[in-house]
Amino acid sequence: MNLNFRLRVAQYLTISCMTVACASHAMAQGVFPAKPIRILVGFAPGGFTDIAGRIIGQGLSESFGTQVIVENRTGANGGIAAELTARAAPDGYTFYVASAGHTTNPILQSKTQYDPVKDFTPLSLFADIPNVLVVSSTVPARNLKEFLQLAREKTVPLTQASAGVGSPGHLIGELLQLLTKVKFTHVPYKGSGALMSDLAGGQVDFSFPTSSAAQPLVTAGKVRALGIASPKRSQAYPDVPTIAEAGVPGFEVMGWYGVLGPARMPRDVVAKLSGEIMRLARKSDVRANLLKSGAEPVGSSPEEFTALIAAEYEKWSKVIKAANITAE
Repeated sequence: MNLNFRLRVAQYLTISCMTVACASHAMAQGVFPAKPIRILVGFAPGGFTDIAGRIIGQGLSESFGTQVIVENRTGANGGIAAELTARAAPDGYTFYVASAGHTTNPILQSKTQYDPVKDFTPLSLFADIPNVLVVSSTVPARNLKEFLQLAREKTVPLTQASAGVGSPGHLIGELLQLLTKVKFTHVPYKGSGALMSDLAGGQVDFSFPTSSAAQPLVTAGKVRALGIASPKRSQAYPDVPTIAEAGVPGFEVMGWYGVLGPARMPRDVVAKLSGEIMRLARKSDVRANLLKSGAEPVGSSPEEFTALIAAEYEKWSKVIKAANITAE
């Protein structure tokens, strides 16, 4: 082994040791982030939860200059990713992209091993995908008032299609029944494909798909949009009123997506992560991508997101109990 080679080896070992020492020192001093970040997604690639996770992952990677790994841990309607997050170290290096099902899963499924409020640290609400009340073209109602009047007058209840028992569309329909005292017949499907086909063909009367899922059929004139479930009008349907403003006060449903970490995360880490996620949601290119996917960018403080989750849990607990729904 010649002298030059030994010198190069010594230099390499010295640099490697310095790198490890610097990383260890950074972690010891609480510098965040000092190692790769892991984002868990509870659904398969291609859906909006996965899209949101990858947008957030890329944005954080660019902002922090560190590796961000997005892992799809599917199952239990997002519950597996939620449980893994709840059990992770509360250091800011593991969190997950949650959807509205985060607050309903523990109510519907008795075997859930986490509390949706106590076991998590809300970081930021990222986006909202509005649900829209659409009726088949065979239903004569042209607005929400006519729809509810028709439902009250019919001897046989109108049929409401959803993507399954306990799905967002199902629960939204139950909320409408609870607030209006109008009864519908729930028709659960295994997914939204056959549902939308039957809705367009008049085999079922109405449904609450996402605004993006409904758009092709609305454009083709095969279904009519009567109301937006969200607190405000959708940019995709500017002329369609919210259900609340159309005559059902207090009716508000958000198809939200946000970022949650384990409980008891350090405040400075929470502030850093939430600040970056809020900034990301407001970037023009990110907003454009979200709108293209049918989502509306939000970006919120941890306090705002915490309040939303608590309110969602309370609301859906009442709805699910009143309708006696179980997903098991």
